[in-house]
Amino acid sequence: MSGTGRPTVAVIGAGTIGLGWITLFLGHGLDVRVNSRRPEARSIVLEGLCTFVPTLPGGADSDPEEFLERVTFEPDVARAVEGADVVQENAPEDLLLKQELYGRIGEAAPAHALLLSSTSTLLPDAMGERMKDSGRLVVGHPFNSPHVVPLVEVVGGERTDPDAVAEAVDFYRSVGRTPVVLRRPIARFVANRLQSALLRESIHLVREGVVTMEELDTVVTRSIGLRWSTIGPFHAFHLGGGEGGLRKWLGHLGVGLERSWAELGSPRMTEETIDALGSEAERLFGGTGYARLCLERDLRHRAVLDALAAVEAERGTVTGSGEPGSAS
Repeated sequence: MSGTGRPTVAVIGAGTIGLGWITLFLGHGLDVRVNSRRPEARSIVLEGLCTFVPTLPGGADSDPEEFLERVTFEPDVARAVEGADVVQENAPEDLLLKQELYGRIGEAAPAHALLLSSTSTLLPDAMGERMKDSGRLVVGHPFNSPHVVPLVEVVGGERTDPDAVAEAVDFYRSVGRTPVVLRRPIARFVANRLQSALLRESIHLVREGVVTMEELDTVVTRSIGLRWSTIGPFHAFHLGGGEGGLRKWLGHLGVGLERSWAELGSPRMTEETIDALGSEAERLFGGTGYARLCLERDLRHRAVLDALAAVEAERGTVTGSGEPGSAS
């Protein structure tokens, strides 16, 4: 630990996800050491802070320049992780690259360091193949934006020390995240698999001319997106069964549900499909800069989270529990 009693955190990479983690950690009072070989790393991080800090709780009144005072930059990986208590890696989704990277991190980081990967597809045993001991390597997969969206999927492997998984959970909770530990490793984890299933049918419906891209986004945000921001699919369909709950709903509609699964589309990602979707997205969203789109997205996310927190706090008062409800 640092002299402040707070963990020393090293963030590997200052891309989109790395910038989100940097913002989150700084927002929780941690000092951050950023590893990036780009000479303009400082200006990139400041630009990211200017975009992301306003979407932290109470961040609208914060000065991104003051956040930057607690950031140090180190282009060498070994020096960046030296003495670190926590390493949050955000390198590209390239297995060989990550294996080489973790080989170097494993040699340089302290034995007690928690090595966390933001990978969205790879498993810890594979990434740690070149390490002498990969027991401290744990997947901590966020959902974009990591400084706003609470979920972190925590995934261990066969060689992962269970204590490291528990420490990862504690660390993410300490910075306001909602960690969910996967009970067994699976490629692409849970949130991305769910998202991919919805995206597949979304592409199919647009390519078949059933709805436009804009109309499909409206359908989602004005129905299932709204529902899923408050309760999950199993909870929702349990309520859909009325007094009989999920058992009644499945018993009544189960056969039809299987038929509907068979009717789902399987669009091919041809050049024509990619060009059609890309052109439509550019028409819809291209008139607004990326930073502005991110800010608007995160402000909406923050508004939903704040509203849910207010409801949970009120529910705690009503029930006499004294504590707002929480997910785990």
